[in-house]
Amino acid sequence: MRRAPTSLFAPLFALLLAASAAAQARLPAVRDGDLIFQVSRSSQSQAIQRATGSRYSHMGVILHRDGRPYVFEAIDPVSYTPLATWIARGERGHYVLKRLRTPPDAAQQARLRAQAAPFLGRRYDLAFEWSDRRIYCSELAWKLYQRGLGLRIGQTRPLRSFRLDDPAVKAKLRERYGERVPLDEPVIAPAAMFDSPLLRTVASG
Repeated sequence: MRRAPTSLFAPLFALLLAASAAAQARLPAVRDGDLIFQVSRSSQSQAIQRATGSRYSHMGVILHRDGRPYVFEAIDPVSYTPLATWIARGERGHYVLKRLRTPPDAAQQARLRAQAAPFLGRRYDLAFEWSDRRIYCSELAWKLYQRGLGLRIGQTRPLRSFRLDDPAVKAKLRERYGERVPLDEPVIAPAAMFDSPLLRTVASG
């Protein structure tokens, strides 16, 4: 079999490099502790949106590793995801980046990173329980800030206070809990953190 001349691959390689560079150039300028929101493509995204009345169904916390920006997020398991990968995974690559009105200083950022360490590798919490055994996206972000900096970004609410009569929400509750829905379980929704007056929007795409 004849091998294609190397010269044939050179333009394609150059195009891929240019596309990668363009994607990196479009990344927002981020700081450790920034919160980033997106519309997830997961099977539960629609139910979260309808239950909370918010467009956004997934979020994470920006933390740098070896000088590169990552999103620390509760998926299965809790992981560090490169920022560009995380943005591309959301619906249409859309995101909103938010930051404390008084951004965390270096010592506070270090405390957030320290709080993140015990959660790394934890399984995702499909039941949205208020415990550390398993954890969901907004719970992870909320607990990092509450435990690391003593800040409550958004208010927890009992599960019963959300829009549980929507058909998509009902179906997901039935799938997760059967007939025993824990209506009094405290929940922190991405919407509650998104709307917090402690934050300001610094970028979107």
